[in-house]
Amino acid sequence: MDLESAMQISASGLKANRTWINVLSSNLANANTTKTADGTPYQRKTVIYESTPVDSFAGELSSAMGEGAEKVNVSEIVSDGRDFKQLYDPGNPDADEKGIVLTPNINPVEEMASIMNASRSYEANLAALQTAKQLAMKSIDIGAK
Repeated sequence: MDLESAMQISASGLKANRTWINVLSSNLANANTTKTADGTPYQRKTVIYESTPVDSFAGELSSAMGEGAEKVNVSEIVSDGRDFKQLYDPGNPDADEKGIVLTPNINPVEEMASIMNASRSYEANLAALQTAKQLAMKSIDIGAK
């Protein structure tokens, strides 16, 4: 694998992790949102990834031969299919005639653990990108001597 491909793979990982962290942060921020613009509680969102070939000649050649690394892209951000929590709170303006309020089924502990996971993955991609950059700089230094 060449340094350009390594940098592209790491950069795609950084972008995907940033999107994941943003989605998780949105989930946490809306954990108690009982009514959105469409009148329903906030629906937890999750990120779907896909792998794509690296955008270089070497990456295309490796991909065509069935080998080589691929980068990651965010395919889509979808709503989680979890059911809403039902709370009895007759004083809530969003309660139905029985006093039941639907709230998002978001577990803050799960979201925080996922944020930590995404953050560490982001840091790992950043370290890989910095290593590839250092190797490229060393190669330039060797070539200049």
